[in-house]
Amino acid sequence: MTKKSTSTSARPIALITGASSGIGEALAGCFAAAKHDVILVARSEGKLKSLAESLARKHGVAVGVQPADLSKPGAAAQLFTTLSRKYSGVDVLVNCAGVLEQGAFTAIDAAAHQAIIDLNISGLTAMLSAFVPGMVQRGRGRVLNVASVAAFQPVPTLASYAASKAYVLSLSESLSEELRDSGVTVTTLCPGITATNMLTQAAGANDKLGQLPAFLIGDVQEVADLAFAATMNGDAICVPGAVNQVAMIASRSTPKWLVRRIGGLIGRNAL
Repeated sequence: MTKKSTSTSARPIALITGASSGIGEALAGCFAAAKHDVILVARSEGKLKSLAESLARKHGVAVGVQPADLSKPGAAAQLFTTLSRKYSGVDVLVNCAGVLEQGAFTAIDAAAHQAIIDLNISGLTAMLSAFVPGMVQRGRGRVLNVASVAAFQPVPTLASYAASKAYVLSLSESLSEELRDSGVTVTTLCPGITATNMLTQAAGANDKLGQLPAFLIGDVQEVADLAFAATMNGDAICVPGAVNQVAMIASRSTPKWLVRRIGGLIGRNAL
């Protein structure tokens, strides 16, 4: 896909939200290494510019920076309008922007619950609404939505977050089928606990998270590599790690009442 600008690059373009750190940053590296031009989106312009310089220098691709707070109403539509002036389209959309709040539901204030909904649900949906129609019209495109293994079961102390990721998984699976044979694929990444800044911040508020065994914590680059491969292959769901895959399979085959009881036990005693 070519740019509307004077660039002669014919490289595909990957748009990545939540690109300033964690899985989003690692995914940006994956697409740049695969010779995609990359558009980085997050709230932190400084971090994005630093990453852009590094990726462009290392991989020889064009890297654009678009600071945006996708939790704000209209932000996704404005981003689409801005990018439409520069590019003829986006080939890959990666929705990685998200927030997490860990703790008892009643101990988290209403604004924090709403922030999860505004970004994890409303922001992601708005991005899909803005960019997927163009992909369908062109007859090609790939979407990667980042959910969580928490999407497969209720998780006490992560109630709003887990619910938001269940929404992402459900929406993504529906779109994967709806867009079958359109040339557009939709992949859902459902990682478990991953060594990112989000985990560090959560552990700062809960000492028990810092005591988790190492085998339960995924490597961010390994997660990104698997997600990239699944996206390019058009897989519907990617669950990194054997432990997480077992948990996913068990949650889908176990009676709901038992899933709730097990989740409650883990939530109350481990977190």
